[in-house]
Amino acid sequence: MAQSGSLSAETETLSHVLSIMETFRAFDSDNDGSITAQELGGILSSLGYKASEQDVRAMMQQGDTNKDGLLSLEEFLEMNTKNMELGDLANLLGTAFESLNLDGDEILTGEELHAVMGNIGVELSLENCKDIIASVDGDGDGAVSFEDFQLIVNSLL
Repeated sequence: MAQSGSLSAETETLSHVLSIMETFRAFDSDNDGSITAQELGGILSSLGYKASEQDVRAMMQQGDTNKDGLLSLEEFLEMNTKNMELGDLANLLGTAFESLNLDGDEILTGEELHAVMGNIGVELSLENCKDIIASVDGDGDGAVSFEDFQLIVNSLL
């Protein structure tokens, strides 16, 4: 069992990762599961950043590891967590699906995520939890399958 300080650090890191996932959802304005250069530039402008088209292209190139011209959730997570110590968190998440999946049906819903986050002291609204699930929901059914969840975990390893 993790020590209290370690659990607190892991909870803080998890909260940060979940915030990154929420940010991805905000950037993905058409909800197609990827961020285009136009979406990235538009959000940056709306946040008051004066990024040139060249700056936006450079950011896209930095994160677009598969060179398809888009940022996937996995690429966005990698881009925004590469300087974090995620080894313990990634291992924790790798075994966490079962405990998050409260009803044992092998899918994770926003309601289940909300309940678990509340139990570990991470304050996220039910709406935020549903948005997080929607941002990684590979097939659009409102829930995350184990395969969808693995994409998140693998991007953190």
